[in-house]
Amino acid sequence: MGYEDKSIEAYLKPTAVGAVFGADSTKVGRNPIITSRTPSTDKLEEFLQAEKEAGNFDGTSDYPPKSDLFPAILIQILPLVLLVALWIFFMRRMSGGGSGGPGGVFNVGKSKAQLFEKGGSIKITFKDVAGLAEAKQEVEEIVEFLKEPQKYTDLGGKIPKGALLVGPPGTGKTLLAKAVAGEANVPFFSLAGSDFVEMFVGVGASRVRDLFKKKKEKAPCIIFIDEIDAVGRARGKNPAMGGNDERENTLNQLLTEMDGFGSNSGVIILAATNRVDVLDKALLRAGRFDRQIHVDLPDLNERKEVFGVHLRPIKIDDTVDVDLLARQTPGFSGADIANVCNEAALIAARHGKKFVGKQDFLDAVDRIIGGLEKKTKITTEAERRSIALHEAGHASISWLLEYANPLIKVTIVPRGRALGAAWYLPEERQITTKEQMLDEMCATLGGRAAEDLFIGRISTGAMNDLERVTKQAYGMIAYLGMSDKLPNLCYYNNEEYSFNRPYSEKTAELIDEEVKKMINEQYERAKKILSEHKEGHNELTQLLIDKEVIFAEDVERIFGKRPWASRSEEIMAAKESQDAAKAERQLAEKLKKEEQEIKEEEAENTAEEKAVTGTKVTAEGTKVTVERNTATKTETNEEK
Repeated sequence: MGYEDKSIEAYLKPTAVGAVFGADSTKVGRNPIITSRTPSTDKLEEFLQAEKEAGNFDGTSDYPPKSDLFPAILIQILPLVLLVALWIFFMRRMSGGGSGGPGGVFNVGKSKAQLFEKGGSIKITFKDVAGLAEAKQEVEEIVEFLKEPQKYTDLGGKIPKGALLVGPPGTGKTLLAKAVAGEANVPFFSLAGSDFVEMFVGVGASRVRDLFKKKKEKAPCIIFIDEIDAVGRARGKNPAMGGNDERENTLNQLLTEMDGFGSNSGVIILAATNRVDVLDKALLRAGRFDRQIHVDLPDLNERKEVFGVHLRPIKIDDTVDVDLLARQTPGFSGADIANVCNEAALIAARHGKKFVGKQDFLDAVDRIIGGLEKKTKITTEAERRSIALHEAGHASISWLLEYANPLIKVTIVPRGRALGAAWYLPEERQITTKEQMLDEMCATLGGRAAEDLFIGRISTGAMNDLERVTKQAYGMIAYLGMSDKLPNLCYYNNEEYSFNRPYSEKTAELIDEEVKKMINEQYERAKKILSEHKEGHNELTQLLIDKEVIFAEDVERIFGKRPWASRSEEIMAAKESQDAAKAERQLAEKLKKEEQEIKEEEAENTAEEKAVTGTKVTAEGTKVTVERNTATKTETNEEK
């Protein structure tokens, strides 16, 4: 046979095998095939015709098209194999590597909660949570209930269904949950509210069902849902939601699982949010979240404790004053204080120090509040004087008013977006009076008043001051009822998607008039105070131009010591007196205990002396008898 690629195959007859292969004919089969190549089909045909005429060839020749079976099969099967391989590859990827991992297309309805057992990766305990005494007490009680349920059930108490941690961001809600995970002797499951949200319909409700199914198998246990407002937002308040909202379905399933027809004993739900006002009322009722634990911003004493925790790993020197740091960080959360400590360590390392000092912490507070210093920003002499007059106006009035915040330092070095800044110690009041708010407003307007009074022109530098004063005045009149013409009225509207004002146009005009009146009165008051203390203000302005940064000591040297004690000083003094009283009580108890021990020891010694006095000794030969009043003991000594 001849093929198109010039290859030939010759089939030998059994009778011709010996003639072709000779001695090797025994090594081939009965019908061997010889393959070779020919220059062309025509040449091959001429050769075979010549051999036929010579009588050397009596076979037949054929030239079929050559076909290769394997490539044909491969071409037919390969596309199908590639499609199957691609499908398997994508299925394995979507199913988490083919091991049934979370997030797979086949496990999309499974819960994503992480399990933390005792002795696991979380090493945080309640000792690592500074401050938050009341919140810690409530959470510790839940853990104690799980450890010793008999203590509560004997009195008829039941394990709480859930507790909701509520507070501003960074106050330690998640840290409390981590402490619970570190302290509890039961399984602790942690997940975020967004883990229930998925693009597929019904996935959120399925994950809720799977979550509670698994947790009931491990009961008693604790489930922590962080940022629960992602799934627990009140139903029907969002105007953009449709008739079949997936988040609503998830919330309905969560409500059913927490306190529905079926029992859910042994599973405690902990949740955290900073938007409790948007949560559904059905989620907040007793039986679902029995307790709302408020985690507020730390006060002065609590900030000292928080600083104590975050200063443990930092190498500090003797100049660091924790009391001062606590007073200089009002309104700071636990996360902010941790950031201050870390920033101070970075500043000290940047300057090549071996220890972190007081100035590093003060610079860190300034950096976080005001931003980076911009000493390279170019300002003219007139601009520097205008900025100095402005900041000196703030400092002077805040020093001369009773209820204004005490001054710490003033600078005209640009920092962040501000050309100058003044640092105060805000009074952390529980109740603020109208007089206190007016003093704060007057001090805020002191910068603009100084420009107007001593330069004769005003600038854009007071924009932030005016914004704060305007908001404060509107709040006092529209919300707090501190107006003569609108007394005891509050127009606060808590509806999230409402665009209607809860008062008429006439009342709005009256509010505007009262705001203008209040601000103008405090502005004139500021100008009057500065006029009365013109020399001191000018001296302070020049000192600020020369030194760029001045402190409370410089202001005290010019205006004299303030006759009023700040609330922070009162709190610290009260705290010190409480600590001193506590130390005295402990010392008195210790002395009383030692005196009681001495009396008991003297009584024992007296009893022994009486017992020895009443002892009678008799001897009969080698036998000695000792007799006491309280007991008789016989001792015998025999000689051998």
